[in-house]
Amino acid sequence: MINEDQIVPYIDVPLPLDEGPWLVFAPHADDESFGMGGTLAKATEKGIQVHLVVMTDGALGGQLKNLAEIRKVEACNAAELLGLEQPVFLNNRDRELKCDKQTIRQVFEEIQRVSPAAVFFPGVFELHPDHRMTALIVWQALQNLGQNTIKPVSYEILVQSPVNQLVDITSHIRSKKAVMTLYESQLNENSYIDIALAMNSLRSLTLGPEARYAEGFYVYEQAQLKKDLVNIMTEMISDYLVE
Repeated sequence: MINEDQIVPYIDVPLPLDEGPWLVFAPHADDESFGMGGTLAKATEKGIQVHLVVMTDGALGGQLKNLAEIRKVEACNAAELLGLEQPVFLNNRDRELKCDKQTIRQVFEEIQRVSPAAVFFPGVFELHPDHRMTALIVWQALQNLGQNTIKPVSYEILVQSPVNQLVDITSHIRSKKAVMTLYESQLNENSYIDIALAMNSLRSLTLGPEARYAEGFYVYEQAQLKKDLVNIMTEMISDYLVE
């Protein structure tokens, strides 16, 4: 049976913070901030150029009129606060993301445009179907690129997925709180800030008493891009129970 440190890191090993640019795919405007806002603040502080692509219009995320446009404004304000580049909006319909040729092409073209050192997408255990579909779409686009040096990285949003790296964001938690409050349209829908902070507090469990908040990531190896993402996850799950 594998030990705890083979399931979750016990040290804060920095992501490729010295390499850029980064390209972050968010299923909806706000997922980047609730999911990895502390790490984004940490990255831009170090001079990393970060690009944000929002996959859907987010129009079903509440009852407000013109919600899609409101969320675009919120995303632009969040990007400015975090020091990101101006967001790109692909405007796919909320809850209708599909891993089809057209959507894969959209993502493929954004990856080509940015030529990133690392590409970020949601973890596969996310609850919202757009989150999980974004992971599959980005994975397929990266596979279509063929041989490359881009580092695929999944990030957690509001639920835990497999991680192999933790980023201590204790020193940047104020920045994360500030950017989350900019998504005012979503704050009446659920206690998203409290949930995100609880996630980050839980992820600090193995990092020692000085780390109060952390964000979790899974950094994939290039060789894994030859496999289906579903098969990779199946292998990870089986590792938990192999004697």
